[in-house]
Amino acid sequence: MDKERYMDMLRLPMGRLLERANNVREKGTGKEIELCGIVNAKSGACPENCKFCAQSAHHPTGVVEYPLKGKDAIIDSAMRAYRNGARRFGIVTSGNRLTADEIGSIAGAVAEIKKTAGIELCASLGALDDRAFSMLRSAGLTRYHHNIETSERFYPYIVSSHPFSERLNTIKAAKNAGLEVCSGGIIGMGETWEDRIEMALLLKELDVESVPINVLVPVKGTPLENIKSIPPMDAIRTIALFRIILVDKTIKVAAGRESALKDYNMLIYMAGANGMMIGGYLTVAGRPVEEDIELIEEVKRLWETG
Repeated sequence: MDKERYMDMLRLPMGRLLERANNVREKGTGKEIELCGIVNAKSGACPENCKFCAQSAHHPTGVVEYPLKGKDAIIDSAMRAYRNGARRFGIVTSGNRLTADEIGSIAGAVAEIKKTAGIELCASLGALDDRAFSMLRSAGLTRYHHNIETSERFYPYIVSSHPFSERLNTIKAAKNAGLEVCSGGIIGMGETWEDRIEMALLLKELDVESVPINVLVPVKGTPLENIKSIPPMDAIRTIALFRIILVDKTIKVAAGRESALKDYNMLIYMAGANGMMIGGYLTVAGRPVEEDIELIEEVKRLWETG
């Protein structure tokens, strides 16, 4: 029944939908915008076959490959993100499993960053076990990032090397370890509106704290390289629906914000988003940080004036 109700909202004029989403945002999360930065701490050679991913070893994308960065390099990236205005910092690695030594090295970096910067620590390290989650939490990690990517129905069309249930189990294990969870996905991969709504409803059921929405950036060499980009207004409608469904969660727009939404970036925040990734993504450059900070200030002025 819920899905049909939200499908009906797609028929609303854009102005009415945005007004509803913005009202929900104001009541649910207020006027703060959460900024986060990330480091691509281990790149490429991933054995998984996610069709959208430049880092999959299955796709000839030419992405730069390197092993896990040293602790000092990760700490430097965190400090740079903090100076740029980010108040959350995520350590991200390619692949679905890390070795015990790699987990230990990342935990060491987390502990050191916690001592030296006033920034919350997040990580996206694939499917971890209880021991790894416990170690990272003890080191100072507060949030774990693990996208479900899309709806359960559409997921097998995008990933076949590991099941959807593994993603759900990882999210539940992170929450059981006392960590907050950041989980969202990608739109524009060929999914339907029903898939997008089902993804949002599942994230609500999982009670994740933060929901990143990425708009597909087709990467040459991946199976999705020639897919037609979704219209910017479809992305804006999606953000609005996610806000209405996920009333009090952080809705964070990440990759594709620049290339897919172009001149419509302001509408992201009129549609209910209250988070932004700054300083670039894993394999795609972002806008200059100064431009994003200027955008944030403009958004806050609009929110204040109503």
